Amino acid sequence: MHKIHRFYKIAAALLLLLSFSLADEGMWTFDNPPKKQLKEKYGFDITQEWLDHVRLSSVRFNDGGSGSFISPNGLVMTNHHVGLGQLQKMSTEKMDYVKLGFYAATQEEEVKCVDLELNVLMEMENVSNKVLGAVKQGMNDKEAADAKKAVIAQLTKESTEKSGLRSDIVSFYNGNEYWIYKYKKFTDVRLVMAPEQQIAFFGGDPDNFTYPRYDVDMCFFRVYENGKPFHSDNYLKWNTAGAQDQELVFVSGHPGSTNRQQTYSQLEFARDYSYPYRLEYIKRMIATLKEYSKLGEEQSRRALVQIFGLENAQKVWKGEYKGLQDAKLMEKKLNEEKTLREKINANPEWKKQYGWAWDSISAAIERSKKYFTRDTYRGLSGRLFSLATIIARYPEQMKKPNGERLPQYQDANIEATKFGLFSRAPIYTDLEKIQLSDRLKQMAEGLGTNDPYVKIVLNGKTPEEAATALIDGTQLGNIDFRKKLFEGGEKEITASTDPMLVLARKIIPFNDETMEWNEKYVTSVIGQAAEAVGKARFALYGKELPPDATFTLRLSYGQVKGYPMNGTIAPSITTMFGLYDRAYSFQNKGDFELPQRYVDGLSKLNLKTPMNFVSTNDIIGGNSGSPVINAKAEVVGLIFDGNIESLPGRFLYSEDLNRAVAVHSGVMIETMRKLYGASKLADEIEGVQPAPEPPKAAPQKSVKPTTKKKK
Repeated sequence: MHKIHRFYKIAAALLLLLSFSLADEGMWTFDNPPKKQLKEKYGFDITQEWLDHVRLSSVRFNDGGSGSFISPNGLVMTNHHVGLGQLQKMSTEKMDYVKLGFYAATQEEEVKCVDLELNVLMEMENVSNKVLGAVKQGMNDKEAADAKKAVIAQLTKESTEKSGLRSDIVSFYNGNEYWIYKYKKFTDVRLVMAPEQQIAFFGGDPDNFTYPRYDVDMCFFRVYENGKPFHSDNYLKWNTAGAQDQELVFVSGHPGSTNRQQTYSQLEFARDYSYPYRLEYIKRMIATLKEYSKLGEEQSRRALVQIFGLENAQKVWKGEYKGLQDAKLMEKKLNEEKTLREKINANPEWKKQYGWAWDSISAAIERSKKYFTRDTYRGLSGRLFSLATIIARYPEQMKKPNGERLPQYQDANIEATKFGLFSRAPIYTDLEKIQLSDRLKQMAEGLGTNDPYVKIVLNGKTPEEAATALIDGTQLGNIDFRKKLFEGGEKEITASTDPMLVLARKIIPFNDETMEWNEKYVTSVIGQAAEAVGKARFALYGKELPPDATFTLRLSYGQVKGYPMNGTIAPSITTMFGLYDRAYSFQNKGDFELPQRYVDGLSKLNLKTPMNFVSTNDIIGGNSGSPVINAKAEVVGLIFDGNIESLPGRFLYSEDLNRAVAVHSGVMIETMRKLYGASKLADEIEGVQPAPEPPKAAPQKSVKPTTKKKK
């Protein structure tokens, strides 16, 4: 009987291992690609040359999102919703790029973005030994965290100065590996083409994170260097035939974050504390913005991007929260942890080194619960207050050694901080006032009017009065004023009586006290313990599992594939027929209204053109704008979403249900050529050479007749 039981246990373990090795799970770093999995499942041999080409063709949008070079002349492809923030900042009451769209027929017509930074990963350097070696025996958690922070700041500074590249130190596997990611940085980025938001986000919030879909969520920028289009041999060639059913495809992009390697107690805390607060907060923000939008067409335009972002986040968080409330998902995570701990505890040496870590994390989380309300309700909103805090902190931060400063004030990052601080992005004071007022109300409700933080912020006024006095009194909306303060240094900043700056100076000590307490009793403790959990996984699995996402370049692989849905089957690929059917099924109104050019241009289109498709690629927020490429590294699509079933993928991937949703390469070319008059751009993307001009006739020379002499 015991032998039979043992046989089934072994068989189950082998089945689990097989399903893991064959699943399309994973956001893989480029130093550790899934060679084994690709060979076993798809018979594909991934080469270093292929990886290097894809890496150097991939682009990070530093304000959140991904993209790729798709021509040798610096042309970058991403999503409309990734470029949306820049489109809004460039828009005015008279010219709304978001609503109307844009196309530059010539490079001279391309419009420079307000404050966009793009990054391309040039080099990766493993510095784990240097960072982890900074921790000495006998250090407590806080001392260990400070030691690593200091060496990270020094290594970042040295790398930036030596390479001339943006250098970010990132950690993987719960802090068991540290790498310097060195990026070529571009800040001269210009808009080339964007469709109307109505077609880029067709179906609106009701269709967001669903499938089948019918969106043309694309946007194109061009990178310039020294005033000229950036030239690179590393760009992704285009395949207009695009993705095919059952085809192997890859996604190269920058997934923001996942929590698949967190402990069970961390997931419980997220379920019981973080997500309920987040969802209530975001619901309130959306309601405030929608009330503001009712004031007029211009107010609606100003609030549109924020509402879009918040509703998107709300739907994501609801899906993730639902996952955490799923008893089966939580049971699976608990069993994974139990199995790992049992294996660690079965080895006396491993137990000594790592066995304590889970309980240490749980204890730190229990401590954090005591101050959860205080920490979540303290804090103000709005761009003006954010600018005030950056400026107010500058003098005291710059007096500290580089390694002890907050990251944005460290030598390697100060230029990026200035880039954001001196952005010419418009600030709408009426909108800032309404948002700050509501935040002050929420803070007073959550903490009570006798809280010392609340007393300082309100200063005897109502939330509306306090917000009005702060916004009307500040000059921080003026970029020249911000420059004067920053360049004047400590003397200018501390002498300023600007009310927003005065308030920032008053509440910074509260924020520092909170930050120091959390670092000492929570974050440093969890950091050291999580590192031990990561080492435990390393001891068992090595690098067979990819690390959690960290907004660094990753590669995922998968297959174009439909899935069971609502008692039927979702097709792998939709067509333009479906777009018009969905529009007119809703009387061509509201979120399902077609832009006029799509109504007028119906007869020009081939409605069989593939529009959107799904694949088993493992993605998450931050992957938006990532290229979908085939085995030849040709563009066959553009990631723009995941299905609703994929939202718990932050914690657990399911190949049966998780699907990445992409724009098909075919529909992008079809609409450019037939609806947007953008054939020149389509030619550049498809690599079509302009037709040579007919040769000019050679000018006729006057030839004097010659007379041959007779012999």
